[in-house]
Amino acid sequence: MDEHPLRVALLFPGQGAQYPRMAAGLYGRLDVFTEAMDEAFELLGEEGKPLRDIWLSPRPHAMYDDVTVAQPLLYAVDLALGRLVLSWGIRPVALLGHSVGELAAATLAGVLEAEDGFRLMRGRIRQFADTPAGGMLAVAASTAEVEDVLGDGVHLAAVNAPRQLLLAGRREDLDRAEALLRKRGLVCRDARAKQAFHSPVVEAAVAASLPDWRSTPLSPPGLTVYSAYTRTVLDPRTACDPVFWARQAAEPVLFAPTLDRLLTDQDCLLVEAGPGNGLTMLARRHRAVVRGRSRVLPLLPDRQRGDEADLASVLAVRDRFRHSPV
Repeated sequence: MDEHPLRVALLFPGQGAQYPRMAAGLYGRLDVFTEAMDEAFELLGEEGKPLRDIWLSPRPHAMYDDVTVAQPLLYAVDLALGRLVLSWGIRPVALLGHSVGELAAATLAGVLEAEDGFRLMRGRIRQFADTPAGGMLAVAASTAEVEDVLGDGVHLAAVNAPRQLLLAGRREDLDRAEALLRKRGLVCRDARAKQAFHSPVVEAAVAASLPDWRSTPLSPPGLTVYSAYTRTVLDPRTACDPVFWARQAAEPVLFAPTLDRLLTDQDCLLVEAGPGNGLTMLARRHRAVVRGRSRVLPLLPDRQRGDEADLASVLAVRDRFRHSPV
């Protein structure tokens, strides 16, 4: 396989990938990215300027992991990075997003317009801010190893790899499950989330969001999107179903089996177009990557390493594409 395969697939991370000043080193220095972020803050209305200030602040904000900050910023940064990659003349054969990253992928594919996406984000800020206090717990285990702690207020929120799961629930229920799992020798850590996304805990907020989704024009995707909720290519009928999109916040993210389907369908260069290297690390463990059939390339450093590191990383990726057939 060539150093850069002809087929490029973009990966978009979701809740938990956020960190202060994520991708901020590109702002004001790369025009496409800057214009996309400026558009995002404008479309976010009265929430736009405070979010921009939080994003560019050198100090972590107390609410950075809350839905009111993390979700709109992740959506904006994922979308801006996706547009940046497309501006290099790359037409990806597939888009795959995790959680809110799937919304960014859908927007990039033309399922919905950015204006509607940020209108929905403004609604999400209101609808999900008052959900019961909860969180998400990352567990290095198989689904069989956590099966007996599920159902008692604790829910399977994501399958990220064969032995990498996310659980979600109310805080007290998660704490109880964590204590039990640690006694078994399983490694657990809190994910960066203050809401119990991808669980029944947020059902009321999902119901509140449905009118917004019903009023949103939806179109068949113009690019191939693999949905981490259906585990396969997003078909036109599902893409145009507002209930499908509204329910995503309460349904588990099946990233691992969806990535498996993508890499079974075709060998790809997987480019993580979002903050950090979380999806990159997951993809590197996939057998298609381990065996060298597919490759993985993150746009940004693994964590916040300063503005110059952001810019250098993205320009290095751009230059590699310029010197290789894509």
